[in-house]
Amino acid sequence: MIRLSIPVRQALARLTLPVFIACAFALMVVGKADQLLAVRARSALGDALVPIYAVLARPAAAVRGYLADAYGLLDLARENARLRALNARLERWRAVALALDAENARLKAALHWIPTPTPPFVTARIVADAGGVYARSAMVATPPGAPVAQGAVALDGSGLVGRVTGVGQRSASILLITDINSRIPVTLARGHARALMVGSNGPDPRLIYWPEGSLPAEGERVVTSGIGGVFPPGLPVGRVHRGPGGTVRVVPAAHLGRLEMVRLFDYHALLMPHAGRKGP
Repeated sequence: MIRLSIPVRQALARLTLPVFIACAFALMVVGKADQLLAVRARSALGDALVPIYAVLARPAAAVRGYLADAYGLLDLARENARLRALNARLERWRAVALALDAENARLKAALHWIPTPTPPFVTARIVADAGGVYARSAMVATPPGAPVAQGAVALDGSGLVGRVTGVGQRSASILLITDINSRIPVTLARGHARALMVGSNGPDPRLIYWPEGSLPAEGERVVTSGIGGVFPPGLPVGRVHRGPGGTVRVVPAAHLGRLEMVRLFDYHALLMPHAGRKGP
């Protein structure tokens, strides 16, 4: 082994950086002078390093796989514990639901309760924004001869959408609950207080005229009251939201921003057999 004196080692250390700079400058000059040679050199270097990278990548990939499996086992254990707790809660609620269902059946039998029949309905697809007189309305395509009546109630899978204001041979117009011309008597589910929901041409209708001392609570469920006979009672409308400035709004339960299919219920058809009935 060759031993170098301290002055020689210091001189070599001082020359290291200038030599590297000179080599880098030389490589840049060669690369500019002969680009094909530089490309071939990079390709050859890449070909030489690829097997080394592949060998080094195998242990790293194996370690990553082991870590992923370990984290997966931990997550699986936590998910299993969560599902067991959820299953236990569902079993308790199932027992409560069965007890309430049996009690409800006994009470109905004792009261000789007659269930309200389901009104006739038609499922239709939203095809366009109806526009025209109303700012918030929609047009649906209906089959020819479909029993769609003026004033039919439009519902999606979550809640109230509006009511039919115009009927054609193959289409019908729906006034949405967010239109400024919409006026719907509603009931606050928690306190059973009545109010009026009015459209604002925005995403959320306003709530007005609730009884004094019955301030709507945040998140309180809102349903139709049935007053006026336009909408039947109990239809889900949305939930209360306290807006800025003390305004009380209703966040619709229906997905009005992405309506595709609606069902048009003719609740007035249930009253038709009684409309013309005369007394004895």
